[in-house]
Amino acid sequence: MATKLNLAKIKQLTTDARENMDSYIDPEQPKALEQFTSKMKAVLLADPEMLESVPEYLPMALFGRVQFPSAAKLKWQQWLSSGKVPSWDEFKVSVAFNNADLALVKAIRAYSESVLIEACAALYLLSQDKPLPAKSRDTDQADDYQDDENDEDMADYDDPYADEEDSDEEGYDDQYDEIRFKHEG
Repeated sequence: MATKLNLAKIKQLTTDARENMDSYIDPEQPKALEQFTSKMKAVLLADPEMLESVPEYLPMALFGRVQFPSAAKLKWQQWLSSGKVPSWDEFKVSVAFNNADLALVKAIRAYSESVLIEACAALYLLSQDKPLPAKSRDTDQADDYQDDENDEDMADYDDPYADEEDSDEEGYDDQYDEIRFKHEG
Protein backbone atom coordinates (compact mmCIF):
# COMPACT_ATOMS: atom_id res chain seq x y z
CA MET A 1 0.00 0.00 0.00
CA ALA A 2 1.22 3.52 -0.75
CA THR A 3 2.51 5.65 2.09
CA LYS A 4 0.94 8.83 0.69
CA LEU A 5 -2.74 9.50 0.16
CA ASN A 6 -3.65 10.52 -3.37
CA LEU A 7 -5.26 13.80 -2.28
CA ALA A 8 -6.19 14.86 -5.81
CA LYS A 9 -8.04 11.58 -6.32
CA ILE A 10 -9.79 11.93 -2.95
CA LYS A 11 -10.93 15.48 -3.77
CA GLN A 12 -12.18 14.29 -7.16
CA LEU A 13 -14.00 11.36 -5.52
CA THR A 14 -15.62 13.80 -3.10
CA THR A 15 -16.72 16.15 -5.87
CA ASP A 16 -18.00 13.39 -8.16
CA ALA A 17 -19.88 11.64 -5.35
CA ARG A 18 -21.49 14.92 -4.21
CA GLU A 19 -22.55 15.83 -7.75
CA ASN A 20 -24.00 12.37 -8.37
CA MET A 21 -25.89 12.39 -5.07
CA ASP A 22 -27.21 15.88 -5.73
CA SER A 23 -28.52 14.71 -9.11
CA TYR A 24 -30.69 12.12 -7.32
CA ILE A 25 -32.35 14.65 -5.01
CA ASP A 26 -35.88 14.94 -6.35
CA PRO A 27 -38.86 16.08 -4.25
CA GLU A 28 -41.16 13.95 -6.45
CA GLN A 29 -39.04 10.82 -5.81
CA PRO A 30 -37.52 11.26 -2.35
CA LYS A 31 -36.24 7.67 -2.27
CA ALA A 32 -34.42 7.83 -5.64
CA LEU A 33 -30.93 8.10 -4.12
CA GLU A 34 -31.64 5.37 -1.57
CA GLN A 35 -32.92 3.03 -4.29
CA PHE A 36 -29.94 3.73 -6.54
CA THR A 37 -27.37 3.19 -3.79
CA SER A 38 -29.10 -0.03 -2.74
CA LYS A 39 -28.72 -1.41 -6.26
CA MET A 40 -25.18 -0.04 -6.44
CA LYS A 41 -24.16 -1.89 -3.28
CA ALA A 42 -25.33 -5.19 -4.74
CA VAL A 43 -23.42 -4.56 -7.97
CA LEU A 44 -20.23 -3.54 -6.13
CA LEU A 45 -20.47 -6.56 -3.86
CA ALA A 46 -20.67 -8.82 -6.92
CA ASP A 47 -17.99 -6.97 -8.91
CA PRO A 48 -15.67 -4.64 -6.94
CA GLU A 49 -13.53 -4.14 -10.07
CA MET A 50 -16.30 -1.86 -11.31
CA LEU A 51 -14.73 0.79 -9.06
CA GLU A 52 -11.93 1.16 -11.62
CA SER A 53 -14.35 2.94 -13.95
CA VAL A 54 -16.70 4.57 -11.40
CA PRO A 55 -14.75 5.01 -8.15
CA GLU A 56 -17.27 7.52 -6.79
CA TYR A 57 -19.86 4.76 -6.43
CA LEU A 58 -18.31 3.48 -3.20
CA PRO A 59 -18.53 6.79 -1.30
CA MET A 60 -22.06 7.21 -2.67
CA ALA A 61 -23.05 3.71 -1.56
CA LEU A 62 -21.72 4.26 1.96
CA PHE A 63 -22.74 7.93 2.39
CA GLY A 64 -24.69 8.47 5.60
CA ARG A 65 -23.99 4.91 6.70
CA VAL A 66 -20.44 5.46 7.97
CA GLN A 67 -19.68 7.24 11.23
CA PHE A 68 -16.46 8.91 12.26
CA PRO A 69 -16.05 8.78 16.06
CA SER A 70 -15.19 12.13 17.66
CA ALA A 71 -11.71 10.96 18.65
CA ALA A 72 -11.02 9.84 15.06
CA LYS A 73 -11.98 13.12 13.41
CA LEU A 74 -8.70 14.72 14.49
CA LYS A 75 -6.81 11.75 13.04
CA TRP A 76 -8.63 12.10 9.73
CA GLN A 77 -7.78 15.80 9.62
CA GLN A 78 -4.11 14.99 10.27
CA TRP A 79 -4.01 12.23 7.65
CA LEU A 80 -5.63 14.44 5.04
CA SER A 81 -3.48 17.49 5.80
CA SER A 82 -0.23 15.48 5.81
CA GLY A 83 -1.26 13.10 3.03
CA LYS A 84 -0.23 10.13 5.18
CA VAL A 85 -1.99 6.82 4.60
CA PRO A 86 -3.19 5.34 7.91
CA SER A 87 -2.16 1.80 8.73
CA TRP A 88 -4.96 -0.76 8.65
CA ASP A 89 -4.99 -0.89 12.44
CA GLU A 90 -5.34 2.92 12.65
CA PHE A 91 -7.94 2.99 9.89
CA LYS A 92 -10.25 0.27 11.22
CA VAL A 93 -10.78 2.07 14.55
CA SER A 94 -11.31 5.46 12.88
CA VAL A 95 -14.42 4.43 10.95
CA ALA A 96 -17.66 2.85 12.14
CA PHE A 97 -19.42 0.96 9.35
CA ASN A 98 -23.08 0.02 9.41
CA ASN A 99 -23.50 -3.72 10.09
CA ALA A 100 -25.58 -4.11 6.92
CA ASP A 101 -22.62 -2.84 4.87
CA LEU A 102 -19.92 -5.08 6.36
CA ALA A 103 -20.08 -7.64 3.53
CA LEU A 104 -19.48 -4.86 0.98
CA VAL A 105 -16.67 -3.35 3.07
CA LYS A 106 -14.96 -6.74 3.37
CA ALA A 107 -15.29 -7.34 -0.38
CA ILE A 108 -13.79 -3.94 -1.18
CA ARG A 109 -10.97 -4.48 1.31
CA ALA A 110 -10.19 -7.84 -0.32
CA TYR A 111 -10.14 -6.06 -3.68
CA SER A 112 -8.05 -3.07 -2.53
CA GLU A 113 -7.47 -1.57 0.92
CA SER A 114 -6.34 1.71 -0.63
CA VAL A 115 -9.63 2.06 -2.55
CA LEU A 116 -11.55 1.56 0.71
CA ILE A 117 -9.38 4.07 2.60
CA GLU A 118 -9.66 6.67 -0.20
CA ALA A 119 -13.45 6.22 -0.29
CA CYS A 120 -13.61 6.70 3.49
CA ALA A 121 -11.44 9.81 3.20
CA ALA A 122 -13.94 11.15 0.65
CA LEU A 123 -16.77 10.22 3.03
CA TYR A 124 -15.03 12.11 5.82
CA LEU A 125 -14.80 15.20 3.59
CA LEU A 126 -18.45 14.78 2.59
CA SER A 127 -19.41 14.54 6.26
CA GLN A 128 -17.82 17.94 6.81
CA ASP A 129 -20.21 19.43 4.25
CA LYS A 130 -23.82 20.24 5.00
CA PRO A 131 -25.84 16.99 4.97
CA LEU A 132 -28.00 16.35 1.93
CA PRO A 133 -31.38 16.30 3.69
CA ALA A 134 -30.70 19.64 5.38
CA LYS A 135 -29.67 21.16 2.06
CA SER A 136 -32.83 19.87 0.43
CA ARG A 137 -35.02 21.09 3.29
CA ASP A 138 -33.47 24.57 3.28
CA THR A 139 -34.07 24.87 -0.45
CA ASP A 140 -37.66 23.69 -0.10
CA GLN A 141 -38.34 26.15 2.73
CA ALA A 142 -36.88 29.00 0.70
CA ASP A 143 -39.06 28.00 -2.27
CA ASP A 144 -42.16 27.83 -0.06
CA TYR A 145 -41.43 31.30 1.31
CA GLN A 146 -40.96 32.63 -2.23
CA ASP A 147 -44.23 30.97 -3.35
CA ASP A 148 -46.08 32.58 -0.41
CA GLU A 149 -44.73 35.99 -1.38
CA ASN A 150 -45.73 35.44 -5.01
CA ASP A 151 -49.25 34.40 -3.94
CA GLU A 152 -49.60 37.57 -1.88
CA ASP A 153 -48.38 39.68 -4.80
CA MET A 154 -50.84 38.00 -7.15
CA ALA A 155 -53.75 38.68 -4.78
CA ASP A 156 -53.15 42.40 -5.28
CA TYR A 157 -53.10 42.06 -9.06
CA ASP A 158 -56.34 43.14 -10.72
CA ASP A 159 -56.87 41.07 -13.88
CA PRO A 160 -58.87 43.13 -16.40
CA TYR A 161 -59.94 39.94 -18.25
CA ALA A 162 -61.10 37.98 -15.21
CA ASP A 163 -64.82 38.58 -15.88
CA GLU A 164 -64.77 37.74 -19.61
CA GLU A 165 -66.23 34.45 -20.86
CA ASP A 166 -63.80 34.01 -23.83
CA SER A 167 -61.10 31.57 -22.76
CA ASP A 168 -59.07 31.88 -25.95
CA GLU A 169 -55.83 33.79 -25.92
CA GLU A 170 -55.66 37.17 -27.54
CA GLY A 171 -54.99 36.74 -31.26
CA TYR A 172 -56.21 33.13 -31.28
CA ASP A 173 -58.12 32.28 -34.44
CA ASP A 174 -61.08 29.90 -34.04
CA GLN A 175 -61.22 29.02 -37.76
CA TYR A 176 -58.86 26.07 -37.29
CA ASP A 177 -60.71 24.49 -34.35
CA GLU A 178 -62.84 22.21 -36.56
CA ILE A 179 -60.03 20.78 -38.73
CA ARG A 180 -59.92 16.98 -38.63
CA PHE A 181 -57.35 14.67 -40.12
CA LYS A 182 -58.32 11.49 -41.98
CA HIS A 183 -57.30 9.12 -39.20
CA GLU A 184 -59.14 11.13 -36.51
CA GLY A 185 -62.60 10.35 -37.90
